Order: sequence, then structure tokens, then C-alpha cells
Amino acid sequence: MAYTVKKLAKLSGVSVRTLHFYDEIGLLKPAYYGDNNYRYYEEVELLMLQQILFFRELGFSLSDIQRIISSSDFDKVATLESHKKILKKNLNQTKELIETVDKTIAHLRGKETMKLEEIFHGFNAQKQKHYEDFLVESGVSRDVLKKSKENTKDWSKEKWLETKRVGDDIHTELVAAINRHLSPSSPEVQTIIKKHYQMTKLFWTPTRESYIALSELYASHPDFVKFYDDIHPKLLRFFMDAMRVYAEKELS
Repeated sequence: MAYTVKKLAKLSGVSVRTLHFYDEIGLLKPAYYGDNNYRYYEEVELLMLQQILFFRELGFSLSDIQRIISSSDFDKVATLESHKKILKKNLNQTKELIETVDKTIAHLRGKETMKLEEIFHGFNAQKQKHYEDFLVESGVSRDVLKKSKENTKDWSKEKWLETKRVGDDIHTELVAAINRHLSPSSPEVQTIIKKHYQMTKLFWTPTRESYIALSELYASHPDFVKFYDDIHPKLLRFFMDAMRVYAEKELS
């Protein structure tokens, strides 16, 4: 059975726009094009899309996924077995987090007394350390991390949520700029980037070099890449280019 791009989007939860983009970059080509120039996908393509989604879920960048699945020694079954092991590991952590949530709810409702040390049970401290180590390896000094922690140590939950909202708004505005086919160097986009720079200064104050380095950092870690790719497949590159323009024009 062949699926049109619209039917495959509905079946998989992947947008039509993203499927078109996957075709354009050669990541997932349709089985064939109809006389009406519609894309049609069959079982082979559906299974490959499943692999792509598994890799995306595990934090791989699109370029890495493309390199892996196009390799001559790519083995679907062996790869699925590997995915299964990782998912089982993640499932165990998720179960621990659910237990922590249940205990916290019961504690807040006065039904059960919870030990304070149990509040953080199930959270991945190693992953947080991994992020910090990765930042340092990428050129961010320990002093910058220390300064950032110092600047935010007294932030309330509301302050964190407000900062996240500002960040989300910036991403939404950048996607709108992409859809309007604006250039990263356009005045409209540079106004958006100025908001991002001002938000970054809440944590630390980047120079020209460190702001460019920050943009490159976004493309260096699979978790960051996945975050931006999930918003829009062209956002990361557009964001990086716009940040570089801002840094070279406005910062010293």
C-alpha cells in the first residue's frame, strides 16, 4: 500500500513540511512520484522513517542520521535492538520519576511524609554534569558557569518561567521570519536576535567571540540540535547565522 505525504504525516505525526524537507535533503525520499507529482511512500520508506524518528528521539542530528542510515553496513534489525536497550534504560528512569511525582503529590496533600532527599530521586545528575563538562570542553570557562549560577541562584519559579517564555517567543518569531523568507541579516531578524542577546546577559555577558561560540555550541550537541530541529528543521542554521551577524556588527 502506498501512502501520500498527507496520509503519512497523519499516520506518523511528522508534518508535511518536515517530510518535504527530508525529501529535499535526501534523508527520506518517497518510493516514487505520481503523474500528479505527488509523493508516494511504501513499506520501505515507512520503516526508514521509523528509524529516523528513533534516532531523533535519542538526540541525533539530521546530518548524523543521514550518515548512519546511508552507510553500506547499516543493519535495521541490529539498530532496532540497540534502540530497544536504550529505551529500556530510559524507561527505568521514567518509572523512577513517576514514583517521585506520586510521592511528592501525596506529600503536598498531607497523605504521606516524604524525605527531602527523595525529592530528587530519578533525576539524572550525571546528565547535568555531562552538559557542564561539554560546555567547558566547547570553550565555556568554569568562571562563566559559576557566574551564571550565581546570577540565577535566587530566581523564583516565576522568573524561570518568564525567561523560558521569552526564549519561546524568540524561537516563534524566528520561525515566522524563516516562513517569510527573511534574511538572517535583515533588520527584523536582527531585532529578534537583540532580544536573545539581552536574555543571555541575564546569565552572563558574551563578547563577539563568545556569542559566536555560543551559536556554534547549539550545533555541537545532539540534545541542542534535536531541540531546535523539533521546532523547525531550518531554525538552527538560521539562528546561528543571525547570531553571527549580530556579533560581528554589534559586539566587540
